[in-house]
Amino acid sequence: MTTTRERLRAETLDEIKTAARARLAVDGANLSLRAVARDVGLVSSAVYRYFPSRDALLTALIIDSYNDMGAAVEAAEAVVSREDLHGRFVALASAIRAWALSAPNEYALIFGSPVPGYAAPQDTLAPAMRVTTVLAGLLHDGLASGTLTDPGDLVDKALRVDLAELTSQPPFQGVPLGLMARGMAAWSAIYGLVSFELFHAYGPLTAPGALFDHQVLGIARQMGLVPPDGRTTRSRKRAT
Repeated sequence: MTTTRERLRAETLDEIKTAARARLAVDGANLSLRAVARDVGLVSSAVYRYFPSRDALLTALIIDSYNDMGAAVEAAEAVVSREDLHGRFVALASAIRAWALSAPNEYALIFGSPVPGYAAPQDTLAPAMRVTTVLAGLLHDGLASGTLTDPGDLVDKALRVDLAELTSQPPFQGVPLGLMARGMAAWSAIYGLVSFELFHAYGPLTAPGALFDHQVLGIARQMGLVPPDGRTTRSRKRAT
């Protein structure tokens, strides 16, 4: 049973993190605990009882952001038939974009420029892997069904060593090296599309959602994922 003291502490933690997320829109990741404390109505020494440093607060925000995005992607991908690998890929890609558009400051925190002097601790690894694990599940299911195979197109020895290390452990354990390379390329392409849109790198483009849909279909084909019966699958509930 939660005590009153525990409840009040949890509420204060939430207030501090809410204020810090609002600060991200103004200051980016260059957070000031003093400024956050002022926004919450606390003296700075009080905030230090909850977060002993700026890095501790950043870590909490990063973990929350990864978990929020992971939950959104897991939910979107889970409602698609397990046999529809193409639809699952489109759903997870679209969910990444939708979450990023709904939380641009949090997306920038975890996928923008590195924060000078900050090194992410081990605590961030498991939350960061949630979205990646969804892709890994899709690759494993594709292999099991025979939809995906090893393209066998890797020739660079150094790359093979790197990929062998990645596929020697969960969640990609057992994925053929060539397919792993294509999966990584697909992953980076999705985040590249989202980042270009959020960071206004497209210039006067007026239909970024349409471009995203078009590119995701192409990325899926490159991986070996095609829509059932040759139909065109468009992103579900696309954010505009």
